Amino acid sequence: MNMALTLLFFLFGLVFGSFFNVVGLRLPQKKRFISNRSICPACQRTLSPYELIPLLSILFLQGKCKGCHTKISPLYPIIELTTALLFMFSFAMIGFQVELIIALLVVSMAMVVLVSDLTYLIIPNQIHLFFLPLFVVMRIIHPLDPWWSAIGGALIGFSLIALIIFISQGGMGGGDMKLFGVLGFVLGIKKIMLTFFIACSLGAIIGLVLLSTKVIERKQPIPFGPYIMAATLFVYFYGDRWIQSYVALF
Repeated sequence: MNMALTLLFFLFGLVFGSFFNVVGLRLPQKKRFISNRSICPACQRTLSPYELIPLLSILFLQGKCKGCHTKISPLYPIIELTTALLFMFSFAMIGFQVELIIALLVVSMAMVVLVSDLTYLIIPNQIHLFFLPLFVVMRIIHPLDPWWSAIGGALIGFSLIALIIFISQGGMGGGDMKLFGVLGFVLGIKKIMLTFFIACSLGAIIGLVLLSTKVIERKQPIPFGPYIMAATLFVYFYGDRWIQSYVALF
């Protein structure tokens, strides 16, 4: 039974991952992502139903548009598969509890942010405005301990990035600042501070590697959203263990 439910969450993740691709690509361009038919971005051809099957479609098409033979971005199957694995992992870790809804919302937000920030270097306000009310409702139903940690986490998350923006004169964007505020409400004070530390460490290490291998140039803007969401997902599932281990050392 558990195996069947786990597989079901994997399939749900594939479907939602395909949708998150569409949202992340269309939202910054202010395009409708529900009523409009999916098209090839290169030749503007309307995609047929079998071209929209999550993960499998890219195999059928051998990674190319059947109309103009333009290569399909690898981001599509990566987001679909990652969402599916994280949905499945969330269910396996939490089971049928209220917290599972919060976990799925965090994963969903992470995927939309990844697509948008990697593609356009933008985290649209609509993402924060959509997810924040949902997180507020869920934290009222299933509060943190203590309950005020959510409010404190939001203030600290927002303030940390605001301070960096002020000191660096634009080293990070307003989207990152609002994102940290929303995530702070979900994670609470201790976890948002751990998330900030891990995200900055990831950004610094990967940034140095990309610079040393000349994948990017110095002063070239790079998206920070992926590091934030990677750190958030890790801390959401394993932050308590890390914090307890740290406290035990002292």
